[in-house]
Amino acid sequence: MHYPVASFGQKVRVMRDYLKLYRQRGLTKEEYFEFAFEKQTPQFRNEFLGLNEERYYLDYLNPKKYYILARNKYFTHKILNDRGIRKSELYCFYEPEGRVSGDEVACSVDGVAAILRAKGVRQCVLKAAESSHGDSVTVISSIDFQDDDAVLHLFNGEERKLSEMLGMAPMLFESLVIQSRQLSSLNASSVNTVRFMTTLYPNGEAKVIASFIKIGRNGKCVDNAGAGGNVDACVDVETGMLQYAIRYDGVRNFHDIDTHPDSGTAINGMRIERWNEIKEQVIRFQQSFPYVKAAGWDIAITEEGPLVVEINDLWDRTGQCFIRRGWRKEIRDCFFAWQKTGKKYYMGRFNNNISTKRLEKIAKNDNL
Repeated sequence: MHYPVASFGQKVRVMRDYLKLYRQRGLTKEEYFEFAFEKQTPQFRNEFLGLNEERYYLDYLNPKKYYILARNKYFTHKILNDRGIRKSELYCFYEPEGRVSGDEVACSVDGVAAILRAKGVRQCVLKAAESSHGDSVTVISSIDFQDDDAVLHLFNGEERKLSEMLGMAPMLFESLVIQSRQLSSLNASSVNTVRFMTTLYPNGEAKVIASFIKIGRNGKCVDNAGAGGNVDACVDVETGMLQYAIRYDGVRNFHDIDTHPDSGTAINGMRIERWNEIKEQVIRFQQSFPYVKAAGWDIAITEEGPLVVEINDLWDRTGQCFIRRGWRKEIRDCFFAWQKTGKKYYMGRFNNNISTKRLEKIAKNDNL
């Protein structure tokens, strides 16, 4: 990894600064580089929640024994439907290791085709049951059914056989999401979702601690930042106003903008319609999903209200750059509130690069 420093002296200063942040916050070299910490404000540096410290909190708040409920989109569908929370309609769940098909679950190509044909599905979204960052999302514009297969006409103009799209990974076929006219004006080809960061407390109170919007580019059907190539903006939690819009072209490659580079629609200053109503509904969503006590909700805004696209029990840290501040304090507050209850269900996902004893010390450190 080549660090962009102008002189040996600057290189020494950067190294000392990084080592300080590593000792006090467990910051990784990759984070220091990717988020350009040598240029960040004192507020951002103090509030940023890095990977090692984040995992220490989230392994407790979002226990491993529950993670499948958020990660597996089929299970998420069933839970949210039971709680009356809006989500895309589930047409079919393809489970290749199964042996029996039904009205909703299929284990073979002909079983999937039969369910889609019986439900009269002509357009849908195909996605992996366990994926993130917009991976494995395919928009199907139309379907031509055959005797034991189907030809899928994809969003990008390609044609693929259903049998070619299905493999050994579980997949879901869902209804298309029709976003509001307001958000469609930003970029019509993608569903431009709002990420709501929420926390749930032992007394049942839930809070929205941060929010930002991810906007796709012309001709793209997903909005995720991933390696870059999209547009992002902070959404003020209190007012729903978009601000700090950027074109995100990858690591250390952020460009401030005021309008969408393709549609020309003004981003900064736009207020999401019915924001308070939407925010209150998302708070109810969090209260209805207590398995994940600190969540990142990807929400599509439709004319009928918010619709859940995905729940994240772990998330990347790029959103802190979008909102120009970190969410360390809010996650820590929730963590310590639950710790006081004495509940014991800690289970780590994998070994941390830093010892638990050091992480405990880092968690108690309020000052740089």
